Amino acid sequence: MRYNTQRDQLIMPEYGRAIQDMVDKAVALPDKEERTRCAHSIIATMGRILHTQENQDDFEIRLWNHLAKISNYKLDIDYPVEIFPEEQATEHPQPLPYPMKHIRRKHYGYLVEECLHYATELPEGEERDALIQMTANQMKQDLFDWNRDAMDEELIAKDIERYTDGDISLDLSTFRFGPVTNNPSPVPRSKKKKK
Repeated sequence: MRYNTQRDQLIMPEYGRAIQDMVDKAVALPDKEERTRCAHSIIATMGRILHTQENQDDFEIRLWNHLAKISNYKLDIDYPVEIFPEEQATEHPQPLPYPMKHIRRKHYGYLVEECLHYATELPEGEERDALIQMTANQMKQDLFDWNRDAMDEELIAKDIERYTDGDISLDLSTFRFGPVTNNPSPVPRSKKKKK
């Protein structure tokens, strides 16, 4: 008895060892026409294995490329679709650059800083006042979410003044903050079990 751990590792395990064995036999066939006929049979079997994906546009292209990959690109036939070169099929995508920005107060986030910076560049008027109102309410909500005990409208007014280098200052006697929504946290907090 041979265990699977003693056999060659499968190139694409989702198709199973039977497909791998069929592909290996097809590669060993001497006649190109016979290899091509065998490859079409293997593709039909692979299509039945992945039948849930057959409505996708590139389904057949992916199957033929999987066949080429399983054969280690050694199956010499006339492929009916374009086969991606081995280097392209095995290359890893380049990592996305992560924007490293300095955020003065992490609980407000970068967008609040950008909104306040943009507000300082706007001329005085309704648009600027509306942006300041929305940003101040967002800062209040952020403080509430971050630490309910630390939520203070005077602190928000001071932070706005600090962010804008004194260009925007809120008069708390006339400025009205909106209400805070008491949405539950998306991550459930663990409850202590009573003994």
